[in-house]
Amino acid sequence: MNTPTVEEIDRIAQQGDPIVRNLAITQCYHEISLCVAGLIGASANWCTFATWASKQAGQTIRQEDLLRAFEERFALSAEVSAGLEGISSHFKTIGASLRANAYRAAILQSLDPAAAFARASAAVARGNKKVFEEIGREFARFLGFVGDEPDFDREKVARFCATLRPGDPPVGQRFLAEAFTAYCQARFQTGNDKAQSILLANLCAGFHEQTRLQPEIAEALDAAFGKTEDLKDNLLTRLAPGFNRRSRWSVRLNQTGDLDRVLAGLIEAVNRLIRQVVTDHLMTLHLPGKEVLRLGRDLPNEFPEELTQISDPRLQELLARVDLTPDSLRGSGAQDWANFPDRMHFIADLFRVYQLRQQLFEAPYTTMQAALIKSGERPDGPL
Repeated sequence: MNTPTVEEIDRIAQQGDPIVRNLAITQCYHEISLCVAGLIGASANWCTFATWASKQAGQTIRQEDLLRAFEERFALSAEVSAGLEGISSHFKTIGASLRANAYRAAILQSLDPAAAFARASAAVARGNKKVFEEIGREFARFLGFVGDEPDFDREKVARFCATLRPGDPPVGQRFLAEAFTAYCQARFQTGNDKAQSILLANLCAGFHEQTRLQPEIAEALDAAFGKTEDLKDNLLTRLAPGFNRRSRWSVRLNQTGDLDRVLAGLIEAVNRLIRQVVTDHLMTLHLPGKEVLRLGRDLPNEFPEELTQISDPRLQELLARVDLTPDSLRGSGAQDWANFPDRMHFIADLFRVYQLRQQLFEAPYTTMQAALIKSGERPDGPL
């Protein structure tokens, strides 16, 4: 397998199709992950985890099952049913009587949930690209920089890190410099020391990544329907062709009093459903071996022996900052994925629990799929 280069990272990042780009990003993360493991040892590095996070992001980018999941929740929601009944009663007061499913269809068409999911997809795709063209590029540069040093060369590492921007994220790259320094140290360590250096590196890279992704994650989770007045106009246009704000229908509906309140309640309920569906996608992580993690639940299993007791001072300091329940998996589930401390807490424990899991190095795609992806095509079938 060839070592991914900076030029390859740049070429992938310039791919205009977000679906094809995401597939290529995921495959490239896997290849970088294997190359980094060849240097530092067979512990999961940041790119190993990024492979599966990027593959999961691909489901949202491709909008797989989003609309179906929404329509199922829409049909079963008591709040939605109450809103539809309220709208129906308002229309009956002006002599417009339609079947309940007609109102339901008109509401769905007026809300256009597919547009909300398209906005969420676009936000996730931008985040996927942004992180890859920054952090993925630095990993490729790192692979081209590391040589056959017999021991840890701090001055050489400092030269590599000198091109990184000082300061904290989202602008500064201090945490990336610390990550690559720790990876280099890990090359010449063994046992618990090596495991702790790799965890430190992974957490530093993850902290930088999640800080950079904060706007896109928040945008994806808030990609819902907007104003009550817009829904009212859209709904009346569908139920009353030729409708305008001065029409007889509009005047009589406004005279009924609280239609706007009913519509506002319905929009609030629908927006919750949209956020729930997007959140379910963003807060589910499929790993090799058909293992599925629900990111809102506490992580199963336990810390590996090498990472049960933390002695590295800098790792202790960073864990104290991001692990809200120190040395415990209780409370590791993230309640709100848009909340940075909540999200980073889960990620810190995820990295620590799964760092020595060799199955994470499995290929995200079949050999045939990978060949098509690398040639710039989208394979058929499940991805």
